[in-house]
Amino acid sequence: MNFDGKNLLLYAVGGSDGTEKNKFFADLESALKGGVTCFQLREKHLPFDEFLAEAKEVKKLCSKYSVPLIINDNIEIALLSGADGAHVGQDDMNITEARKIAGERLVIGVSAHNVEEALLAEKNGADYLGSGAVFGSQTKSNVRTLPLETLKNICSSVKIPVVAIGGINETNMMRLAGCSINGVAVISAIFGATDIETECRMLKKLAEKVAE
Repeated sequence: MNFDGKNLLLYAVGGSDGTEKNKFFADLESALKGGVTCFQLREKHLPFDEFLAEAKEVKKLCSKYSVPLIINDNIEIALLSGADGAHVGQDDMNITEARKIAGERLVIGVSAHNVEEALLAEKNGADYLGSGAVFGSQTKSNVRTLPLETLKNICSSVKIPVVAIGGINETNMMRLAGCSINGVAVISAIFGATDIETECRMLKKLAEKVAE
């Protein structure tokens, strides 16, 4: 599957942790129907075999809608499940090691919180960057807010696509206009919505304006 900045437009992040499996898959399909352009499967607590089985099922669902699947922080799961890529944070496996294992078989994204991290990730083979948390985070308590000026500097310093993440929703997304991002990564605003499909349609329209 070809992967470029357009795939980052509405980048959903989620997992089944704490959610009944059938509901998780139903919610994910609603998001896919609503127009998400990429999905990152994030599972911090599942045993390996369960994570792999879930990733394979998620891959089938994402392929049905021609949406790339990215696996968070697990190159082996990404390769075994047939996922399109993997995403590594600054405290996870480094991009050099990830690229050595995956070769060119996977798209690899890297979290970057400043220009130095962004340039290093690009130099070492990252395909895209995830930068935040631009508006704080409802899913992580130990993250710092990334100033929008820093986000702009990251985007202008690299040639690879950048997706913003962290507390993004329909009420604050337009504040990211002019930062030169390629898209937004959204968690709670999608999977906490009452009507996920409708919410995704609205968020995608806003993302298109922000990424102009």
